[in-house]
Amino acid sequence: MTTRVAVWSTGTLGRHAIAGIDLNPELELVGVWVSNPDKDGKDAGRLAELGRDLGVLASADRDAVLAAKPDCIVYCSITEDRFFDAFEDLVGFLEAGINVVASGPVILVYPNPTLPDSMWERIEDAGQRGNASLHANGIDPGWANDIFPLQLASLSQRIDQVRVLEIADYSTYDQPVTMGDIFGFGKPIEEVAPLWQPGMLSSGWGPVVRQLAAGLGVTLDEPLVENVERLPAEADMSTVCVDIKKGTMAAVRFEVIGMVDGEPRIVVEHVTRTHVDQAPDWPKPASGDGSYRIEITGEPMMTVDFTHIGEHGDHNDSGMIITAQRLVNAVPVVVAASPGLVTALDLPLVTGRGIVGV
Repeated sequence: MTTRVAVWSTGTLGRHAIAGIDLNPELELVGVWVSNPDKDGKDAGRLAELGRDLGVLASADRDAVLAAKPDCIVYCSITEDRFFDAFEDLVGFLEAGINVVASGPVILVYPNPTLPDSMWERIEDAGQRGNASLHANGIDPGWANDIFPLQLASLSQRIDQVRVLEIADYSTYDQPVTMGDIFGFGKPIEEVAPLWQPGMLSSGWGPVVRQLAAGLGVTLDEPLVENVERLPAEADMSTVCVDIKKGTMAAVRFEVIGMVDGEPRIVVEHVTRTHVDQAPDWPKPASGDGSYRIEITGEPMMTVDFTHIGEHGDHNDSGMIITAQRLVNAVPVVVAASPGLVTALDLPLVTGRGIVGV
């Protein structure tokens, strides 16, 4: 039997999700929701740039998509600047009895005290009443800093610290809201963008730190510690979606640290450049222009670098693909999971089942 799936939004992530569902014989695309009226009525295959029709027409009508009775929705809508709308979307799907795998809001990756108890209770209540599950994940926050480091930790005799890093050049990352409004690239260096406001990093990546702590069986000191270092551009430059003038913000390095009895035990670190030559003293990718790195200090000392690149040579393109596929490939196990919020710790092994040789 195939699992009936709908994709919510057809931006970059949604287009890759449609392509992934089409290639998976265990999944059937039955609906696509779009916010842009110009996409209403267009075939999903054309929206996903597959060069062919899939026989599924996109719709701007929420109820029409739900009427197709999907078993699961792959939620790809941007959430950074519309948290409450996205939250209501997800709760509504659960109440309608539809399972969800979502790329955001990232705070839902793992229960986090920065979200009120009443909101967590709404998710659980909606899941129980609809007998449906919600799983928020991706690559980061997601697999690169939950399952990946926990699997590596299974080889340890003693762990002093787990550090998970994303090291990437974002110059080809075509997400203008994230790049300009959330990160503040191209904005005056003295202007503190939303992501760098106190507590925001703990909302976004704190769930990762807390999930690692739960997986490793440790209790964290509160609150989490945040460190941010931002650098200005040394010359005028441009990314695919943001112009960056000399002196405006162009690179950032941040940490979210989970302390245990005053010692830094779990660290999420991001090194984000908008040009490969920036900040030469900061960590660099193992190869190419982007990678994820796991460093476990203890006995033994372990470092693993995970690099990825798309068929057309761009790591930001492949970054969107692996984010989408982490969700798409998790659909069957999330549909089979217990109602309510399910985390990476709750799910069985997710693989590339069904897509070898397609």
